[in-house]
Amino acid sequence: MTALALTRRRLLASSVAAGALPLLGSLPSWAQSPAVDLRVEKREIEIKGRSASVLGVRQSSGISGLTLDPGMPFRVDLQNALAVPTIIHWHGQTPPPDQDGVPEFNVPALLPGEIRSYDFPARFGTHWMHSHEGLQEQSLLAGPLIVRTKEDISADEQEVVVLFQDFSFSSPEELLASLTGGVMGGHDHSSMSHGSSGSMAGHDMSSMQSMAGMDHGAKPDLNDIDYDAYLANDRTLEDPEVVRTERGGRVRLRLINGSAGTAYWIDLGGTEATAIAVDGDPVEPIAGTRFPLAIAQRLDLRLTVPAGAMVPVLAQREGDTARTGILLAAPDASIVRIDGNAASEAPPADLSLERRLKTTMPLATRPVDNALTMTLTGTMTPYAWTIDGRNWGDHIPLRVKKGQRVGIKIVNKTMMAHPMHLHGHHFQIAALDGVPLAGALRDTILVMPEATVDLIFDADNPGRWLFHCHNLMHMATGMMTEVAYDPS
Repeated sequence: MTALALTRRRLLASSVAAGALPLLGSLPSWAQSPAVDLRVEKREIEIKGRSASVLGVRQSSGISGLTLDPGMPFRVDLQNALAVPTIIHWHGQTPPPDQDGVPEFNVPALLPGEIRSYDFPARFGTHWMHSHEGLQEQSLLAGPLIVRTKEDISADEQEVVVLFQDFSFSSPEELLASLTGGVMGGHDHSSMSHGSSGSMAGHDMSSMQSMAGMDHGAKPDLNDIDYDAYLANDRTLEDPEVVRTERGGRVRLRLINGSAGTAYWIDLGGTEATAIAVDGDPVEPIAGTRFPLAIAQRLDLRLTVPAGAMVPVLAQREGDTARTGILLAAPDASIVRIDGNAASEAPPADLSLERRLKTTMPLATRPVDNALTMTLTGTMTPYAWTIDGRNWGDHIPLRVKKGQRVGIKIVNKTMMAHPMHLHGHHFQIAALDGVPLAGALRDTILVMPEATVDLIFDADNPGRWLFHCHNLMHMATGMMTEVAYDPS
């Protein structure tokens, strides 16, 4: 997969060819054109000099994922070209529940060779698509999902999309067996879907305490897995993608953390950028040179590459020196190699940015009708992560009614941070550790160890919706519940 680097001229040309482009309103006549074909398939890439068999979701042209112009609906025919079942979740979109792309709620996975059609209004912003079947996401079964606005089209800037992922030559079954002893909820893991994952990150499972019982002064655990490589658009810093910028050097970075188990610090090598959106939703601009990016979150940055300069776009793993990235380079700039390991470890990902973020599209002011609490629980020994002390299947749904303003307090009782993702909705951050704020709109929020997050949303999409930790191994061992609408 190559970075999406599109010029304003090319964007305008595509919009002219498409005709009038309303902003996610009534659909023009060209919206009845045939659906885009997406294919879930195996593919081969080279990582650190070795061939790797991974998965992907691509168009017939070979382009990974999907980009839609303003007003275009999400109209896709998804084909499963694998030998095993699969299903794709449209992360960040708010479709009807039967098109959300999860097999939990009477929507079966796609069988080998099956084609399924999707058709719903697209939500603008930087989003992504990934498997929600077993552990396939760890096999790099993911891709960008970009929906542009009129303002994006008219902006005089170059778009560059970067998908960060973690990778191992090992299988997820081997990893889960090493973490859990081969048993999860009384079931053997050998039947789970294919993927890739790495080794345990130095944990001595025989001696580790239950995190729920650790002292408040204990050091949080950051990484369960040591991966073989960290990728930016399928490549490491040994052979990074180089994107040549246009005259003027104005760039919009659309950064997606598609990793299964890794949070990053985005480091621009000292170049200042402005954060303009998170999880696809615009925010008041915030300038900086380093930004935290949790699992499943997205971050849009605007920056200028000076004439003759090279600007690295690096993602360094929290608590580690390992990093990946791409290089932005002015037309005549020399390319300087960047080491795959930084000189020092990155700190844990934190909420330093989150506390400063303010959405430009706040929810209307109104009282909360339905106040709920979710407690994140679990242990390292045995390796099992839960919500309210319950596994998926034994969970108690968070019940809401259409039209309610819903407030959910997430209380993390563990010594790990958890990126919590709600399907089918975007929510506003209302408080961090009890401190009120009118924060960002998001679909994924990082809940720090022994901390709380308050979020609010309007119950406007009836159905049953997953609410889970997006650390894949945490979700696989039970950290998942649902928001369920009561019949009206």
